[in-house]
Amino acid sequence: MNLYPLSLKIQNIQTPALNVRLFTLVNVEGNALPPFEAGAHIEMMLPNGLPRSYSLLNNPGQNGFYQIAVHLSPSTAGGSRYLHEEVAEGDILPCSEPRNHFPLQLEAENTCLIAGGIGITPLKAMAHQLSALGKPWQLHYCARTPEHAAFVEELQDLASNNGSQLHCYFDGVPGGQSLNINDLITGSSVDTHFYCCGPNSMLQAYEEATSCCRERAHMEYFSAKSEAALEGGYEVELACSGLVLSVPSGKSILDVVMSAGVNVPTSCREGICGSCETRIIQGEADHRDAVLTPEEQQENTSMMICCSGAKSARLVLDL
Repeated sequence: MNLYPLSLKIQNIQTPALNVRLFTLVNVEGNALPPFEAGAHIEMMLPNGLPRSYSLLNNPGQNGFYQIAVHLSPSTAGGSRYLHEEVAEGDILPCSEPRNHFPLQLEAENTCLIAGGIGITPLKAMAHQLSALGKPWQLHYCARTPEHAAFVEELQDLASNNGSQLHCYFDGVPGGQSLNINDLITGSSVDTHFYCCGPNSMLQAYEEATSCCRERAHMEYFSAKSEAALEGGYEVELACSGLVLSVPSGKSILDVVMSAGVNVPTSCREGICGSCETRIIQGEADHRDAVLTPEEQQENTSMMICCSGAKSARLVLDL
């Protein structure tokens, strides 16, 4: 199975905010790209051998190009630094087709978007899709300073043309203020669906504030939500091949499975992209991902084998 069927050329690179690069990607042969919905991401294999996932931020109605934005993280493992320092316009990158673990509930009467820093990327696409459907939205955008906030002018124009609202919060400037997420949630109508993407501190506050309306609260992490389950001491049976593998301490299921020669799609290895989601046939998983909802984790029908482990002595997986 080809995990990266798209060959995308970097048509343009811009700098929409401090330490942020915006990449416009087109099909190398000039063809239309596979359609996507707001909240979707693509995975790309970088020339340095690192697979990385990035949210698509442009209008989902545009099928001639994809856009991603990459923040230069001070704690980068190599992905963002490579995209900031090594690639250039005209370079070609192998990419996956779009996948979506953060979809919009289009039937909702009211939609509230909450972004922190580069977490604006999937929410910008959501604002475009809602606007195209004639649905108003409110976006609360948090950044350190105005220089750190990308796409503000475009989002303001979009809001003005659609009867929507954009609110910006800059806590790194004199007199700046922070967003009180709890007050925002409790002050919203009971039919509002909330979407949040940003740093873990924001998402933790968001999860606490939305504990009373979990069915209307949606979120996407871009770093690990919790420590991976690496305690080991259990077995994994691969139903398709009949292999039975022991998972030792310090190793993930993904590590063990791939060492046995079984190819599994993988990208983030932190439980945030969903690439390695695997169906559970038997056994109880120790879920550590940030993709499945608490209800989906409770159902125990699939797991992210890059970070989740086992509570039972054996897991039988559809591999």
